[in-house]
Amino acid sequence: MADKDPASAAPHFDPATPPTAVRYRVLAWLCSLSFILYIDRLCISKAAPQIELELGISHTAMGFVFGAFTVAYGLFEVPTGRWGDRFGSRGVLTRIVVWWSMFTVLTGCVWPFHFDSGHGIELPGMPTPVPLVFDSFLLLLLIRFLFGAGEAGALPNAARVVACWFPLGGRGPAQGFINTSALVGGAVTPVIAAYVIAWRGWRWAFFLFGLLGVVWALGFHRWFRDTPAEHPGVNEAERRLIIAGPVVPLRKGQSPVPWGRVLRSANVWILGGVISCSAFVTYLYFFWYPTYLEIGRRVDRIQAGWLSGMVLAGGAVGATLGGYLSDWLVHCSGERRVTRRRIGCVGLAGSALALVASVRCDQPVAGSCFAALACLSANAVLANWWAAVTEISGKHVGSLFGLMNSMGVPGAVASQLFFGRFADWMGEHGYRGRDQWDPGFYLYAAVLLAGALGWLFVDVTRPVVDAAEPEPS
Repeated sequence: MADKDPASAAPHFDPATPPTAVRYRVLAWLCSLSFILYIDRLCISKAAPQIELELGISHTAMGFVFGAFTVAYGLFEVPTGRWGDRFGSRGVLTRIVVWWSMFTVLTGCVWPFHFDSGHGIELPGMPTPVPLVFDSFLLLLLIRFLFGAGEAGALPNAARVVACWFPLGGRGPAQGFINTSALVGGAVTPVIAAYVIAWRGWRWAFFLFGLLGVVWALGFHRWFRDTPAEHPGVNEAERRLIIAGPVVPLRKGQSPVPWGRVLRSANVWILGGVISCSAFVTYLYFFWYPTYLEIGRRVDRIQAGWLSGMVLAGGAVGATLGGYLSDWLVHCSGERRVTRRRIGCVGLAGSALALVASVRCDQPVAGSCFAALACLSANAVLANWWAAVTEISGKHVGSLFGLMNSMGVPGAVASQLFFGRFADWMGEHGYRGRDQWDPGFYLYAAVLLAGALGWLFVDVTRPVVDAAEPEPS
């Protein structure tokens, strides 16, 4: 019997049939993921003054608690991004969301305690026994580290899903919506947390927020599929629309990442440095700004929640505008290299100027408005950064996004450790109120300017790995 014509096995395609819109439902899942991710991540920033008081820890110690999350986040971004490349983002995202949700709840389970065994442990090479001491600070440090390990895989796998489910021209807006949803989550967190803490205490905030992730994971795993071809709701018209531009297909047993080429790429190091500068300032807004308002500006807890939320809401607006603006400017200019450079440089330089203006204002509302403008300008650049990373990463988007995003960890950790220690140091020298906190903002502005300078050397026309490069046999 003659073989069937291969074309006859292809799905029937009627050009008049409009494409389905399953990709936008995928985007909705990713947006809700980033929304919950930031709620769980930033709840601790609003609870920090109460945690410090109840557990008896200093601003410096709280900086280490903040930093423990960020260190773990950086360490686990590359492996969890690689898991998505190898096995698909559906199972990986489900598992990591359940993991971090569990440790969100456990953050609220830390009570004041101090354990001292009374005798040490003898270790090789140590002249005296090492004391065996464990207390609430160390437990909180450990929980936040494990929490960060869970959250690490979220954005690399989200970037991979966008690359699989959206054509090249639609990725910028999609990434912008994901960034916006994260910052909307961050914006509402101080407000909601302030009311929950006033109602039931800071522990209940972690319990309630942790439950959101579990609900999301159950629904996502049931509905989502790793590629449009696997999803029963996608018709042939939408599949063809998605593959109209370069896509990043899932390959089981994909070839290894060419790490030698990756580490020799100037783009990788420059984009990593840029995101580190941005993270240095972003984590000021995330973790220290509510405490700054309450202690430095003498703002009451509820108003501090609203003002902190306003600052991050500015970032959400910037992320949304940035997603469309970057793609529109690239389309209008027809030149990716120079346009992406200019967007990044102007955005971060403008953010630095607005941040300096914020500390020159005596009124906390006016100062927070300028801080919101600074956050808006910096986050308008973020979608441009996502697009640049995607364009140079080829078929290893999950792995290389994880690598370059993890390069922001030094800036994020330094930010959290610096501001807490700086405030304690200024306090030790007799400074109080704004005099104890405001001078630190000028360093943050200088770091933003360094990031703006770095953007001038990014060249997105030089990919690390070409998406069309054949797999080695």
